[in-house]
Amino acid sequence: MEAANAAATTVVRGAWVLSMDPARELLRDGAVAFDAGGEILAVGPWEELRERFSGAEVVGDGNGIVLPGFVNCHTHLTEGLITGMGETASLWEWFDRVVEPAGRVTTREDVRVGTKLKGAEMLLSGITTVNDMSCHRNLGSLASLGAADGLVEMGLRGIVSFGAENLYDGAPGEDVFMAEHEALADRLSSEPLVGFRLGIGTILGVSDELMTRSVAACAEHGWGVHTHLAEVREEVTESRHRYAGRTTIEHSAHVGLLDHEVIAGHCIWCGEHDLSLLAAKDVAVAHSPVANMILASGVCPVPRLRREGVRVGIGTDGAASNDNQDMFGAVKAAALLQKVHHLRADAITAIDVMRMATIEGARALGLDREVGSLVAGKRADVTLLDGNTPELAAIHDPWQQVVYCATSRCVSHVWVDGAPRVADGRLAQQELREIVVEGREQAIDLAERAALGGESVLTGGEGRAFPASAREETVGVV
Repeated sequence: MEAANAAATTVVRGAWVLSMDPARELLRDGAVAFDAGGEILAVGPWEELRERFSGAEVVGDGNGIVLPGFVNCHTHLTEGLITGMGETASLWEWFDRVVEPAGRVTTREDVRVGTKLKGAEMLLSGITTVNDMSCHRNLGSLASLGAADGLVEMGLRGIVSFGAENLYDGAPGEDVFMAEHEALADRLSSEPLVGFRLGIGTILGVSDELMTRSVAACAEHGWGVHTHLAEVREEVTESRHRYAGRTTIEHSAHVGLLDHEVIAGHCIWCGEHDLSLLAAKDVAVAHSPVANMILASGVCPVPRLRREGVRVGIGTDGAASNDNQDMFGAVKAAALLQKVHHLRADAITAIDVMRMATIEGARALGLDREVGSLVAGKRADVTLLDGNTPELAAIHDPWQQVVYCATSRCVSHVWVDGAPRVADGRLAQQELREIVVEGREQAIDLAERAALGGESVLTGGEGRAFPASAREETVGVV
């Protein structure tokens, strides 16, 4: 027995441990030990750890899979209450129909409640770290702070930014946008698990003055940046017209934004010079395959980016553009999309996407010294998948089993910083029913305030669920 306080140690056992540590990435019949303070003490063979920590609490029967908590590199928690609308719209149409009307009336309480709802979904799909960009147009409400509130309540690790954009009718002055960045940074300054980045919603969405002030603030405070780059083809065209022939990636470099630590969502429509800039400036990319498919935005050149040395993680994207926060769906889509796009089964592998969903995602966020792999000395963000489920009953290849077979139903236990957040497939510290009921009531209220009756049935109307054309087309269908 190694330590006198072994009772405060937890050992998580699995048929397989996917440590994501390059020195020993895969262990058969392995285990992970961590203490009550949330530090990983050891990773190794089960028999060795059982003897070494003989008085510890043991979780897992040896049939499941132990892995680091997933790292969700890109989402929008301000969308937590406006899911499942706008499927026939491209990005800019979807924004006008769904996100903009809600964003004008979204409050801090809306975002807090929506974040708890989506936070529960993330935990139950094995996510322990999330990188959020909260976007809204209800300036003065400090709505983005609701994401910080909700993540702290749920015990998730994360980073929150306010996705500022001011090029719209009725937008207040730049001071108001900078004030929300500063308020969010202050709100998070003492939080041990949730950090801050400055958010720029889109390059095309901010004035030259706001961009200049944002870059200066990053230099002054040492802030990192969360933004979107090269998401849709229209963005490239508009950028070249506006910025003397420069793409949004080239313009970001021109104004000095890429001189700071940047993670950018999407990076789909990249030219050769764009790719060179991303690599040279060490910009991290958050790949969100499900949202890219729903909005018909395009396919991120993930294999090329990784060959160029660009850090690439996987994101669910926003709750209204995915339209869930299930990491298993995002991970599987990341693999399948590249295979069908390149018409090559070996375009990307299960090991590749698992690295992107864990250690490479942590590296993309600058958190890889703390999380992303199961290594002694790191923080204990750990997920255990139940091997006694139909999906994992016969594990022929643990990498492929997680990527192509597993679902959120397989998640048995989740620890964030050593604290139990999911136990036996249920939230450990929260009552899921209460979160759902509160979320439903708040979503109805938000839909009514945003006048989303043309999209949502929650307001009592037909939304787009009962269009006349659909009723006519289904007549006589057997």
